Amino acid sequence: MLFKDITYIDENFNTVEHAYIGTKNGVIDYISTEKPDWGYGEVYDGQGKVLIPGFVNNHCHAAMGLMRGYGEGLPLHRWLEEKIFPFESKWDENSIYWAGLLGMAEMIACGTTSFSDMYFFDAVAEKVVRESGIKCNFDNPPICFDGTPLKKQSYFPPVDEMVKKFGHSRGRFVEEFGLHAEYTSTEPLVKEVAAYAKENGVRLHIHMDETKLEHENCKKNRGMTTAQYFEKCGIFENNVNLAHCVWVEDGDIEILAKYPNVSVTHCPSSNMKLGSGFAPIRKMLERGITVGLGTDGFNNSFFEVMRGAWMIHKAYEQDPQVMPADVVFKMATSMGAKAVGFDEVGSLEVGKLADVIVVDADTSTPINKHNVYDQIVLYRNPCDVKHVMCDGKWLKWEGKLTTLDKDAVRKECSEKTGKFWKVNG
Repeated sequence: MLFKDITYIDENFNTVEHAYIGTKNGVIDYISTEKPDWGYGEVYDGQGKVLIPGFVNNHCHAAMGLMRGYGEGLPLHRWLEEKIFPFESKWDENSIYWAGLLGMAEMIACGTTSFSDMYFFDAVAEKVVRESGIKCNFDNPPICFDGTPLKKQSYFPPVDEMVKKFGHSRGRFVEEFGLHAEYTSTEPLVKEVAAYAKENGVRLHIHMDETKLEHENCKKNRGMTTAQYFEKCGIFENNVNLAHCVWVEDGDIEILAKYPNVSVTHCPSSNMKLGSGFAPIRKMLERGITVGLGTDGFNNSFFEVMRGAWMIHKAYEQDPQVMPADVVFKMATSMGAKAVGFDEVGSLEVGKLADVIVVDADTSTPINKHNVYDQIVLYRNPCDVKHVMCDGKWLKWEGKLTTLDKDAVRKECSEKTGKFWKVNG
């Protein structure tokens, strides 16, 4: 595929117009403002379009789309304990399969080409990812209150098998290891998880300090902050993706900054929906912590997440210069990719995988080279994403998904949603 006469954002986040970008065997192999001397076969006329890296969603629970509107208005812990955990206890593999496909369809439609998911039924998740054509880091975290050792838990054997099979994969599906949170685990379990990840060389994915209650209870029950506790247990000796980190203290930020292998995922839309608060992202970035963006279980529109990250910190800190659009864009692409170990994606460079999206530049507010970041972060929507490519293959073309039948997925999920809501009330 050769994109000709297209505007793109380069690896230094400069805007380049009238460019030629070639992809071959799933990899970007040519970038120049000069036409290549050799042919590519298929040619895409990029006039009026912008080529950007696919978005990297660093934290989500993709199958939770079936729960939208269920338990709204509740704070996190009541929402989980009274609504979500009972709902999820009735999940089966078939339901996860269709709900997962719905999540994939929505993410692809919005321009997401890579995501990190924390949920159940690892083998089903691998199947869904394979069918959809997207990339995924996946983990199925233990939740344990009774002191059962990690390897004695019923969930462990199949997860361990998936780690052995996909833990070091460089393909589209990578199995990580998870820990749901400090408040859903015991100290021995946390130490076992840290040791297992280190022994097997796999990444960790963990919720941390999403709410004030979680943070204060950890201090009350353990005599230290969550970051201090995880450091004590050896968690930060691994590559770790920490979701939320809303209630970290200044000392916690200093702890995280000591570990370049530790990253944070900012989930502004979810945090606002649940009334959890505002994460101190500016301070984290100033201390050199790698920060990405995540949709969580709220929705799968990355444009909404980017807008949220751009706006809320300006209002919270009463400073319009906080969180400029180019920083938010980096969090959604290259920085987000770095945060979760997707080294081969996140920027348009020769040698990187061809995970790209084509955005219409000529909608109601035309994009020009002087404000590309602001235009994409603030004024574009999923409908402006015309084409989505992952590993050089089209997942969306002319606004329509190519790997999934969205109408069939919606129909199946609609029927399942009705059945689950009837059971759960």
